[in-house]
Amino acid sequence: MAVINHLLFNIEETAAVILFGVGFTILLLHRNLIKKILGMNIMDTATYLFLASKGYITGRAVPIVVDGGQEVSAYINPVPSGLVLTGIVVSVSTTALMLSLTIRLYERYHSLDLDEILILAKEEEQS
Repeated sequence: MAVINHLLFNIEETAAVILFGVGFTILLLHRNLIKKILGMNIMDTATYLFLASKGYITGRAVPIVVDGGQEVSAYINPVPSGLVLTGIVVSVSTTALMLSLTIRLYERYHSLDLDEILILAKEEEQS
């Protein structure tokens, strides 16, 4: 019962771990390159959810000072938010690169199955 209460209390962390597991499973088990890219994006999203949930502290304000200074303990830590924003930019760039390379592979080998692409590439290399 204590484990269930702990999981429900930390619902964001629990959701992040489940999402990461789903993304990792998709990445490992599917041979289709588009599905692998989606699995990696799900893992990225889980990481961002985890960071955002760890950076939020109930009862504290956003670190924007408008009416004079207050104590540091009145604000949440802005570093996790900055990491999430930076990660999103990197993730979008990486996804764009992976999708463009996948398009090039499809144009060359007429398949998105990783096993077929490897077999065709070996045959091409031998000839």
